[in-house]
Amino acid sequence: MSEQPIRIFISGACAGLAEARDALASHKDIELVGTASEPSKAGSKLASTGAQVVLHALQRPDGVPADEIAKIREHTAAPIVLLVTRSTSALLDEAVELGLNDVAMLPQLTDNLVFTVKKAHSIGVVGGAGSAGGRRTGDTSRVITLFSPKGGVGKTVLATSMAAMYAKRLKKRTLLIDLDLQFGDAAIMLGCDPRTTILDLVMSHGDLDSDKLSGYVTQHESGLHVLPAPLRPEDADLVTEDRLASVLAAAKQAYDVVLLDTPPNFNSTVLTALDRTDELLLVASLEATSLKSVKVCLQTLEMLHYPLDRCHVVLNRADTRVGLKRDQVESALGKSIRFGIPSSKAVPTAINRGIPVVMTDPKAEVTQAIRDVCVALSPEVTMTEAPKSKVGRRERKRAEVDARRAAERDAAIAGNSLMRAPQHSDDELELDFEHEAA
Repeated sequence: MSEQPIRIFISGACAGLAEARDALASHKDIELVGTASEPSKAGSKLASTGAQVVLHALQRPDGVPADEIAKIREHTAAPIVLLVTRSTSALLDEAVELGLNDVAMLPQLTDNLVFTVKKAHSIGVVGGAGSAGGRRTGDTSRVITLFSPKGGVGKTVLATSMAAMYAKRLKKRTLLIDLDLQFGDAAIMLGCDPRTTILDLVMSHGDLDSDKLSGYVTQHESGLHVLPAPLRPEDADLVTEDRLASVLAAAKQAYDVVLLDTPPNFNSTVLTALDRTDELLLVASLEATSLKSVKVCLQTLEMLHYPLDRCHVVLNRADTRVGLKRDQVESALGKSIRFGIPSSKAVPTAINRGIPVVMTDPKAEVTQAIRDVCVALSPEVTMTEAPKSKVGRRERKRAEVDARRAAERDAAIAGNSLMRAPQHSDDELELDFEHEAA
């Protein structure tokens, strides 16, 4: 049970609704924040209430009125429960297709209604408000996770640069969350001096929603919002999986783009992030050890049944001449390279200044490449939806063990294969990476 009453909004009309409304309004675990007989008249009233669950009553329960649901969705992303006087299998199927959370029949015992409300609220917090386990109707937000199984490849530089690009140039409501909970550097690279971190947020009392989230973020000069890692490494364990899931759900409701910068290992934090990731960027560099680690990472993702169509390889410093060509790298990885980021002397200078290169040098080739990545993954770009991968605890543990074993087994094989690449002249080694846009 939540420490505070669940805020509900009731819309529509049907027999028995008045009695149900009065019973819920007087229950200690429920706060009735508003009503509207017609969704079209709810308007800003619904949006301003901060309702956590919407109960929508149907006068004629012979089908789900998609237009009414759409009007509700214009003003809130809260889970929706239908209230009906009779139900059919067809009605339930329609409700599921529209991303609704539940269907409850009236008349109903008050405790049963409260249980339904709590269940809908719980699904909304843990899985992202909208539907049970799916993307909510009309949702165009993106959770983009940047991951690399090997440090030092420029992952955090890319994460902060992409975040600034989305906020400053592409005008998206953007949040960057530093999930390298022990040694995160995102705030430093952005030149931020945060008052609060993700630890302060998850340790706060009460429900963790988008309103509370807004009070703990740090605003960057680009317009970007940042949720930094804890200041002390020993505090990382206090950011539990359940609370992190709530943070990600709240972030997805409040922002167009949520970028997650992660540590270089498959720990519980990374696995929780993967469960809620729309697009995964695997960052690699032209080094045998880095490419070997990415190959093992791809194998681990397959073990976790993660949809690899939403996993994109990003080759950083892609124009470095080190004896490896693009086709050789793709052959070794068994996956194509989606994006290439060129080298630039402006990057280390920008890092030391605490200002992303996309702001210090907006016309640079590296800035254009980062912009192309952002545009290709922008929320309004239509992308094929695949079922979310939900990773169980036992499966997670097995994957972590298998990943370590795979790394030991494949290290020599993958590394030696890459290092045995034939030698070429400088002209032949020129890497031509096309920066893909939408």
